[in-house]
Amino acid sequence: MEGQFGEADVLARAKNTSVQGLVNAGVLVARAGKVRLLKRSEYEKDWGPVEDTRLTVWECTQHLIQKLAAEGEDGAARLCARLGGGKAEDARALAYRLFSICERKAWSEETLAYNSLVVSWPAIQAKAARVGTGRKQQDLFT
Repeated sequence: MEGQFGEADVLARAKNTSVQGLVNAGVLVARAGKVRLLKRSEYEKDWGPVEDTRLTVWECTQHLIQKLAAEGEDGAARLCARLGGGKAEDARALAYRLFSICERKAWSEETLAYNSLVVSWPAIQAKAARVGTGRKQQDLFT
């Protein structure tokens, strides 16, 4: 869904950012007076948070959902460990908020994507903690 550049500019400025900043961050497309968020499928597959010079919580959330869908909880956990606790928790909180909005608007596909991340979060966090320490589950009991 596209929006008007002028409206997006007002909203961006109110949040102390800019439309161009969101374009540079890789989350927004702006052309011919219109703007739209990138679709999850348009994000780079080989993205890494360490290399991203303008890391956003929105982008982290979308990549976590992509990893969960493509590689399961293990893939999401590896990415979560790379994000670090603060960004990862912010992404979970955003996913929960977006789940509520999508549910209210009856956007079933998006509702499912955000809900999948929220429901899987405890397992993702547990696995991310093991990734961070280099320990595997079987190591915890030996």
